[in-house]
Amino acid sequence: MGEMATTFADFWPHLVAIAAIVFPGLATVHILLTKQDAREAASWTTIVWLVPYLGILFYLVLGISRLRRRAIRLRPPVGLRRDPRAGSAAAAKQPPALPDHAHHLGDLAGLANAVTHLPLAPGNRLMPLVGGDAAFPQMLAAIDSAERTVGLATYIFDDDPTGRQFVDALDRAARRGVQVRVLIDAVGARYSMRNMGSRLQRQGVTAAEFLPSMFPWHMSYLNLRNHRKIMVVDGMVGFTGGMNIRAGHRLETQPRHPVQDIHFRVEGPVVRHMSATFVDDWAFVTGEMLDGDGWAAEPQTTGTAMARGLPSGPDDAFDRLVWVLLGALSVARRSVQIVTPYFIPDQRLITALQVAALRGVSVDVVLPAVGNLRLVQWAATAQLWQMLHQGVRVWLTPPPFDHTKLMVVDGHWSMVGSANWDPRSLHLNFEFCVEVYDRGFADTLQAIVRDKIGRATPCTLADVSGRGLPVKVRDGLAWLLSPYL
Repeated sequence: MGEMATTFADFWPHLVAIAAIVFPGLATVHILLTKQDAREAASWTTIVWLVPYLGILFYLVLGISRLRRRAIRLRPPVGLRRDPRAGSAAAAKQPPALPDHAHHLGDLAGLANAVTHLPLAPGNRLMPLVGGDAAFPQMLAAIDSAERTVGLATYIFDDDPTGRQFVDALDRAARRGVQVRVLIDAVGARYSMRNMGSRLQRQGVTAAEFLPSMFPWHMSYLNLRNHRKIMVVDGMVGFTGGMNIRAGHRLETQPRHPVQDIHFRVEGPVVRHMSATFVDDWAFVTGEMLDGDGWAAEPQTTGTAMARGLPSGPDDAFDRLVWVLLGALSVARRSVQIVTPYFIPDQRLITALQVAALRGVSVDVVLPAVGNLRLVQWAATAQLWQMLHQGVRVWLTPPPFDHTKLMVVDGHWSMVGSANWDPRSLHLNFEFCVEVYDRGFADTLQAIVRDKIGRATPCTLADVSGRGLPVKVRDGLAWLLSPYL
């Protein structure tokens, strides 16, 4: 027995030495085969070789992206791409006919065709609804006028006076015989002490949670969130944007935590894209396939805007929304305006913004001066110098916190919806946006942006460079966490 112990004692250092070569070697092979950024690959390779065992542990936990595989396994990316309600693949391949003054945006439209497989639909009208004081009454009136269906998807549904108004309106619709379906994200539902999905169900309204988990801190479920805000009534009228259902958006009531935002009333054929996205989400969560004219209506042509839905999520084979943003920045000739509450673009988008500014494009980014997530604001500040140095203008709007999300290019192309300019929206969450080709709509959004800039303070390179060393280090440490924010 002693002889065996002595033999093992002599041999185990050799096993440790072999493992210190084999494991980093296997990790290096994985890094070389999976990483797309050379600097990221070099950094991880250095870590796993210099700190063989702890480095391997860090790589297993933080370096391997299992998110997309998990998302695709949970939710195969079909549904909308094959849904006849959203338009045929053949129609999506047809080059759109744009006005002469917007002819250069044809390449962008072709890119969106390729990555969404959805057609650019003419004949739409989108109406900006600034704040909950404008948006919520219209949404409640639409629910009260519903005759066949109401589909509502939201990230947050608060138990407050506004949330209870929506519950009552949805309950009234269900009692009239309207098919009502409400989808609330499971993490967003935890923002309220009382679960509004359960309250809806007790009142007889069919509701469900998106990816519920007994362990809400579980990383995959914190990432795979449905951040979409979609409401479609009778398949004819839609509402989308960045607004959750909570009283804080009603500024006229002077809420304790006021939040500025813009929602959009949508009419026309693009409502089919909204409805199909909701139907796809509902089928994924509940297994129920919603069909019939109320869910697959043919909305009438009501306006002049050409528009297309842009559903995106971690189940995409590629970063669909990032590609569209890169395409929009690459075709811009005169101006780019961006309004977003969270601004942590990856290096691809930073470079595209820099290149646009260096080409002579006027690039304005409007951010809240005081964010509601300190870590995110610190990380955003840490990288602003890269864009300011190349001529991108950054504006900081005063409180209340501005949750608005929109983008306008060359006074003709616009994008609105639920997505922020941060890794969570661009890579980790399910989002829904609408791209719009229409000068009148873009003019309206540009007026909103000009009003925000008129009340904002410019953020200059001197401001960012003048931060104290402790603040710079703090912001830099937050920036290191940006892939997970």
